[in-house]
Amino acid sequence: MINLDGSQWSTVYNVLSFGLVSMLATTVYTLVAQHRVLPKYRNALVLSSMVTFIAGYHYLRIFDSYSDATVEGGFNVMVDFKADSKAFNEGYRYVDWILTVPLLLVEVIAVLALAKEASRSLITRLVPASAAMIALGYPGEISTDDGTKVLWGVLSTIPFLYILYVLFVELGKSLDRQPEGVAATVGRLRLLLIATWGVYPIAYMMPLLGSDAMDPDAFVLRQVGYTIADVLAKCLFGLTIYKIARMKSLAEGMKDDH
Repeated sequence: MINLDGSQWSTVYNVLSFGLVSMLATTVYTLVAQHRVLPKYRNALVLSSMVTFIAGYHYLRIFDSYSDATVEGGFNVMVDFKADSKAFNEGYRYVDWILTVPLLLVEVIAVLALAKEASRSLITRLVPASAAMIALGYPGEISTDDGTKVLWGVLSTIPFLYILYVLFVELGKSLDRQPEGVAATVGRLRLLLIATWGVYPIAYMMPLLGSDAMDPDAFVLRQVGYTIADVLAKCLFGLTIYKIARMKSLAEGMKDDH
């Protein structure tokens, strides 16, 4: 049981609500904006809509789980599944990430419209690596043993470093042939990924840095950090994908209808 005061409880409640509505709004926007880009770039927007829709669904489940785990008569949140089947379930986040993180990377490849062989090569490397990164991190996330957390954290870092290599070295070779401004935008997109993904290992390592898992402040900080990182990594990322698709469409002769 985590004992939150009213302000802490409301902060988590409101930030989860913010995450949910951000995902849903971005899903709608990227769907209705498809007519503003050339057909060959619409797959990237469809993928973006899928990412935020999947994330929105899981935020709905997280939001409901948080409400159900709140004990009547106070702001105490049940977090121990051994004690109560309605305990707050953060496992939804990992289910979300193992589905959406590979799709995020495929979005980048799709919007660049590379040659089929180049696209296939990048996708067959990035998708398994991203799935492995999430899957390897989960055993450490749920473990209470420091040694186990370190082991799985290190193993999860290996595919993460490989993803960075592919994005910055392999993908970088294809950016010189992109229209003006696209390479710079993709560069910012990669930095956005690194910045937002950096929140997750920080939250992962909090228990190793002496943060009590049952500390209310640490719980609130983790929920706020995860949610803001998710909004930036999915919603802002998706809107940037749309911007790239729009830039490339205009560069290839599509009329600007504002």
